Amino acid sequence: MTTIASGTDTLTRDALTVLQPGFPGTTAPDWLLRRLGEGLASVGLFGRNIASPEQLASLTAQLRAERDDVLVAIDEEGGDVTRLEVRTGSSFPGNHALGAVDDVSLTLEVAAELGRRLAECGVNLNWAPSADVNSNPANPVIGVRSFGADPGLVARHTAAYVTGLQSAGVAACTKHFPGHGDTAVDSHHALPRIDADPAVLTERELTPFRAAIAAGTRAVMSAHILVPALDPARPATLSPRILTTLLREELGYDGLIVTDGMEMQAVAATYGIERGSVLAVAAGADAICVGGGLADDETVRRLRDALVTAVRTGELPEQRLADAAQRVRALARWTAPRSTAAAGPDEGTARAGRSAGRADVGLIAARRALRLAGDDVFTPLTDPPYVAALTPVANIAVGDETPWGVAAELGRLLPGTETGSFAGADAGHAALIAAGERRIVAVVRDEHRHPWMAAALDTLLTARPDTVVVEMGVPQAPPRGALHIATHGAARVCGRAAAEVIAAGTHA
Repeated sequence: MTTIASGTDTLTRDALTVLQPGFPGTTAPDWLLRRLGEGLASVGLFGRNIASPEQLASLTAQLRAERDDVLVAIDEEGGDVTRLEVRTGSSFPGNHALGAVDDVSLTLEVAAELGRRLAECGVNLNWAPSADVNSNPANPVIGVRSFGADPGLVARHTAAYVTGLQSAGVAACTKHFPGHGDTAVDSHHALPRIDADPAVLTERELTPFRAAIAAGTRAVMSAHILVPALDPARPATLSPRILTTLLREELGYDGLIVTDGMEMQAVAATYGIERGSVLAVAAGADAICVGGGLADDETVRRLRDALVTAVRTGELPEQRLADAAQRVRALARWTAPRSTAAAGPDEGTARAGRSAGRADVGLIAARRALRLAGDDVFTPLTDPPYVAALTPVANIAVGDETPWGVAAELGRLLPGTETGSFAGADAGHAALIAAGERRIVAVVRDEHRHPWMAAALDTLLTARPDTVVVEMGVPQAPPRGALHIATHGAARVCGRAAAEVIAAGTHA
């Protein structure tokens, strides 16, 4: 059993228990180990913490040597949002690709294999899946992280993902409650607002969360969004009406409620992280996620002291903090090593177990997700092309350090392939000059959201109608090009699947 340092009172211990901080580096710093000894129960991992599966396993073992029941959380959605393979791109397609296939058994299998790999590295809480219905094509932060725009489709794949992930002993954290899909603002930068009426919210946004709760999701993550039909004053993360009345009482959810990152500007710019954290716990949140950009002992101390002070001044009921800490500990108990019988597998878990171990399931799914349009007969390329990547600014959730596109995979199949990245008003002309006489493969990401990108394609296709177009975002614009390939995501396996079609003509 974990031993808490003497001299740490119950209130301070509970305040530490509800925090989920990050930290820098690929080994645990001394301050983090000390905080684990004082009562900290969770840590969050990001790309900066991971160099290899072996290193990650060593890191989690280091954490558990200090506290054996620590929750080790990660934002590993697969697809565009990967931390486990941040430097290479993911071996798994993301939600949008799985939704395009619409085979719930495949989604379950992919999630189970992803969960198995996380568990092997010592990770036991995954801030996934995204249950957001991507109903707004202009959404800058969800997009391919969503299974799709249809609530029923999103619901059935969310449930399958939860079941598959948890069959590996990794707790799912379904996000972003009550639904981040109908927004045109990234909550990392500002506060989004959804102006749907209650009936629409019930049938659209809440349907996948009801499915996740029915599937037994162990955690739910709140969204930093304002939904006036539910609470006109406070964003969901800080709203008792949304977290307690709606999620707890009306939807009957009794698991862990985790906040989205409290350093995100949707909350931090208005309330500050200390005040925001107090309001979140008071509203019904049980765990405070912080550390995407704030990852030091000073942040942990400030948040701990803010919670303790709020209890002592009567702003935060002590029992509410105690209940939150208890839910964190309860999830830690669930994730502890346990027998199959203790886990209580249902039929979905049993199916995942029977199909587990197919290491190439991610590539299989990526191939099945491809959608092709263009010439009736496409002749695969035999000479190395020029890959023109029309590159938008990456959103913070995805990050700009993870490689994407088809150039690396095409280079493997067609040695000598060259590539360049282009953006802005002259992107098309610059790409034409760089390509010279070589065949062009233009790679885009959400063409419909970027007028400059659409204009660049106009330029390329006017000059070079034999250009191949690969859309690696949400395919909303009409397909065009000698061949148009929609991959429904920019994971490494999506690029490989597209490259196989371009260079070999193979398509699952």
